[in-house]
Amino acid sequence: MIDWHLKSFDELSRDRLYAIMRVRQEVFIVEQKTFYLDADDTDQTALHLWAEVDGEIAAYCRLFGPRIKYEECSIGRVLTHPKYRGKGLGRSMMILALEAIQTRFGTAKVRISAQDYLLGFYGDFGFESTGKRYLEDDLPHTEMLRTTDKK
Repeated sequence: MIDWHLKSFDELSRDRLYAIMRVRQEVFIVEQKTFYLDADDTDQTALHLWAEVDGEIAAYCRLFGPRIKYEECSIGRVLTHPKYRGKGLGRSMMILALEAIQTRFGTAKVRISAQDYLLGFYGDFGFESTGKRYLEDDLPHTEMLRTTDKK
């Protein structure tokens, strides 16, 4: 059974925060072989959305209101634990993340920094390239913007 959670930083227990940081390190630092400071002093302003399966974090992302990362709201640190890939959790999480942004911040405008291999995935949710391409942590990224709900 999949349990979804959405909490502010202050609502996270110490153990849950530890599990979140661990899975982010497993995916972004170890698996992707990138070296950066994951604790970037913005977790405190984020909403944290994750799926749990038997107490284990299966998918995770963080959501930001406007004027924190970008002028618009944003979604970042999007991941699915390798053990749970291919089960549709990423798609379910994006739907929930966009709904949470609409509910909490009253907007469908969301800007993201997408790894290039995921451009099609984000395109399915109405994100379009802004044309800004760059290397972030030695991985090709493209800035994408979603301006309206995709129908």
